[in-house]
Amino acid sequence: MTTILMIEDERELVKVLSAYLQQSGYTVLSALRGDTGYATWQKEKPDLVLLDLNLPGMDGLDVAREIRKQDETPIIMVTARVEEIDRLIGLELGADDYITKPFSPREVVARVKAVLRRAGSATLTKNLLRVADLEIDLDAHEVRKLGNVIDLTPTEFDLLVTLARQPGRVFSRMQLLEAVQSDGLVYEGYERTMDAHIKNLRHKIEDNPKKPEYVETVFGVGYRFSKQAG
Repeated sequence: MTTILMIEDERELVKVLSAYLQQSGYTVLSALRGDTGYATWQKEKPDLVLLDLNLPGMDGLDVAREIRKQDETPIIMVTARVEEIDRLIGLELGADDYITKPFSPREVVARVKAVLRRAGSATLTKNLLRVADLEIDLDAHEVRKLGNVIDLTPTEFDLLVTLARQPGRVFSRMQLLEAVQSDGLVYEGYERTMDAHIKNLRHKIEDNPKKPEYVETVFGVGYRFSKQAG
């Protein structure tokens, strides 16, 4: 069965959400502190984490950061913080979705199903990511299409990995730029350089770069890896 780990310090909320998730067929684990929640994640390796931001023991953002250093377990941030900066920080750390309190338990279940569905469209086995006709070897830093090696620059490789790990998710140019900058320094003036990287990547992985099947443009927003790629 699919296992959900809920790291949340409100006992009543844990009880209610657990009931709804169990009714939907999920196994639910819970922790009331960030540090114990992270330890539970390390031990149990759940399929998805529902993670509150304001936690005792270890802040939710720190928990997300530690998880992302080791694994691509889907994360849904659950919080009462409504400030835009908190939402952006959560997403930039690799959260797959973000939901603010108060909310309907049915909405949480729907979000869980949607994120698991997206995660299932790209399978990551050890350090090998397979999506459609592409095979991305994270250890060898190598991409193959139908068995043929495609030569990518380090930036193009990191860009492809970022997009392919979450098919269907729309990334802004700034989010993609932050994901591929190894020094962590991002300058707004360089945001449009992402268009050039995308163009180069398309020429290498697409059969017809003018009609891309993998990397789609979402006008006015950014780019996403198509769920129907290949």
